[in-house]
Amino acid sequence: MTASGAGRVPAIRLALRADVPALAALKRATFRETFIDGFGIAYPPEDQAIFEAETYGELRLSSEIADRGHATWVVEAPDGDLIAYAHAGPCKLPHDEVRDGETELYQLYMLEAWKGGALGRALMERALGWMEGHSRGRQWLGVWSGNERAQRFYARFGFERVGNYDFAVGDHRDHEFILRRG
Repeated sequence: MTASGAGRVPAIRLALRADVPALAALKRATFRETFIDGFGIAYPPEDQAIFEAETYGELRLSSEIADRGHATWVVEAPDGDLIAYAHAGPCKLPHDEVRDGETELYQLYMLEAWKGGALGRALMERALGWMEGHSRGRQWLGVWSGNERAQRFYARFGFERVGNYDFAVGDHRDHEFILRRG
């Protein structure tokens, strides 16, 4: 099956427990495709292994899907494969202006073969709708400082840079920008 989906449209839906193995594999694949293959970041293998096990482990994903304070969406291709996802919940970014009840988009990733159409926008709109409905204030996200494409994408939705922090990938640190809207 090609990324075109042979004329059928991928479906955005909330993740289910049954999606956990495929979602874990998708999260690892999009992380590697984006940062290692795409940006050429040479994470030390032990740091990458720790990060992937902690962040994309099946027990953690099962817990996130079951938590009503979080929402995870998957995009299912016409052939049934998962090709993108978004995950949001309570804001945990290290910024002095974060208030209780505000939400954060933790992740929004799509396999490279599917990028460039309206699918990313539709997934973002779904996540933002949930965040607005579950937030008592502003919406937040962190984005790698070197990912200008993602920064432009988020700016189209009204996000503005308000800070910086270091994101841990094992013992390695990525310099991230903190973005906020609202």
